[in-house]
Amino acid sequence: MHLGGVLAAYTLGAMYEVTVERIFRAAHAITLAGQREQTHEHEWCVRVVVGGQEVNHDGVLCDFHWLQRQLDVILAPLENQDLNAVSPFDRVNPTAEHVARHIAEAIGAVLPAELALRSATVTEAPGCTATYRPQRPRSAGGA
Repeated sequence: MHLGGVLAAYTLGAMYEVTVERIFRAAHAITLAGQREQTHEHEWCVRVVVGGQEVNHDGVLCDFHWLQRQLDVILAPLENQDLNAVSPFDRVNPTAEHVARHIAEAIGAVLPAELALRSATVTEAPGCTATYRPQRPRSAGGA
């Protein structure tokens, strides 16, 4: 896309980002310092951010609805479940950090090559948020 003049100079190296959010309900009991807490439920808010350098001919980086559907597929097995009984959390402490990483890795696996996952953030309660940002490959050129 050619923008011309000052605007083109300003946007050189620009990055677009698209964010979608979803909510799911699930219980968990994490283990801290060897002590397992009681199982309790949260209404988890998930925020996924993807980025890329170019928008398509419609001026869109990524269709919000497509990204929401991908996230819905990832969250469906967790909805209304005890995370401690659901893979991979039957083997991994179901902390907000691990939930964020699980979602990040799953969404990253379905993104087209022109998009990169920037972050996956999980809020399990107001003010209690964990974010996972995957490392960028050095050869990716910022994408």
